[in-house]
Amino acid sequence: MPSTDLPSVGFIGLDAEGGPLARALADNGYPLHLWAARPEPQGELDDLPHTGHSSVDELAAASDVVALFLNDADNIKVAVEGGLLAAMRRGSVLVNHANGLPAEARRLADLAAAYGVGFLDAPVSGGPVAAQTRQLTTIVGGDADLVKRLSPLFSTFSTDIVHVGPVGSGEFGKLFNNALMAMNHKNVLDVLHLAAGLDLPIASLLEVLRSGSAGSVALQAIGPAVTAENVNILTPLELEDMRLFAEAVSAVGDNATPVVERAVAGARQLPELTALVIG
Repeated sequence: MPSTDLPSVGFIGLDAEGGPLARALADNGYPLHLWAARPEPQGELDDLPHTGHSSVDELAAASDVVALFLNDADNIKVAVEGGLLAAMRRGSVLVNHANGLPAEARRLADLAAAYGVGFLDAPVSGGPVAAQTRQLTTIVGGDADLVKRLSPLFSTFSTDIVHVGPVGSGEFGKLFNNALMAMNHKNVLDVLHLAAGLDLPIASLLEVLRSGSAGSVALQAIGPAVTAENVNILTPLELEDMRLFAEAVSAVGDNATPVVERAVAGARQLPELTALVIG
């Protein structure tokens, strides 16, 4: 049963990562309140202890913390046009767990402040597998006291909680993480192309790259998390992340160009890398 000593949490946005986060909260005794921004898959909520609400207003009124797992445009649509912020209690906290632009996080924080509502941008890293096993890294931007206050909540689905800095820093941290992952995909692919040109045995070389000092999460993910079955779904998601990254770092001008181009190439060529690694 939910504990009355824990803050009640409203959750909006249940997908491959959002759903497991909501489940982790419920399993750890947090009173959970849900409102579907869009129709959820049949059976998604059947065994999840929660209180369903027919409107954003109802969810807001029942929640001490409201977590969003939506894109930037939907965040604004729900928070402002949908009346979420207007219905939230003063002193409550709005948290965005999804990837987005740092500038949009700062915009949402300013909108929340006008209603006396705190805000944290707290995207998560690790992917669906880590979400299911509750081994995510939560990357947080915002007030240090708010981060401390919500860290027990984040720890229900995270092994690491990193407070990067002020609002927007969480999104920057996640985007830089994703860009480096994509760049590493490109690095692995380039090395394997060289190996193929020398007629080296790819399978044996991969064993060296996985176990040696060149090992990386980018390579380890091919097979267990990135597969032939899901790579064509994951590739557009990585490319969208790289679009966000490019926009987020545009202020540094041409200095960002080599990094952006290599990261985009790594995301775009993920299917080719997956085929080479899996065989």
